[in-house]
Amino acid sequence: MSHPFPILLVDDDPLIADVLQRASQSNFPEAIFIHVSSFEEAKTYIEGLQGKGPKIVLLDIDLQDKVDGLDFLALLRAHPKGRVLPVVMLSANKTPTLVERAYSFGASSFTIKPFSYADWKMYLSNLRTYWYETVTLLDIRHYKEDAIE
Repeated sequence: MSHPFPILLVDDDPLIADVLQRASQSNFPEAIFIHVSSFEEAKTYIEGLQGKGPKIVLLDIDLQDKVDGLDFLALLRAHPKGRVLPVVMLSANKTPTLVERAYSFGASSFTIKPFSYADWKMYLSNLRTYWYETVTLLDIRHYKEDAIE
């Protein structure tokens, strides 16, 4: 029996959200994407959570804003509940300096955005194999009194 697997997607590109939604239908049907497109929307979503939150976060580094994905990652890691939430970084850039910065901010993994639909399907298959079938994740429950300060 499959269980829903909520994933918070923080990416400013609506096409990424669309392709993930479509590709997941065949390659990760348990995935339920909650898409936000900015640091502020991500912060508001996390602060407003009541009850179960996402199992993982897919976080774009470059949010085309004055604050980026690493700023949101730092905010999450400073929060007691966010500290244990797996964060998979998404980037088109894999320079060693950027990869090192992401891990130093507390990323769980660093991945490169695929460029084709077929590659996105493979990406989701791999994501499902590792995060849904292999590892054991916590059921993180959020309460208003846990809001990020």
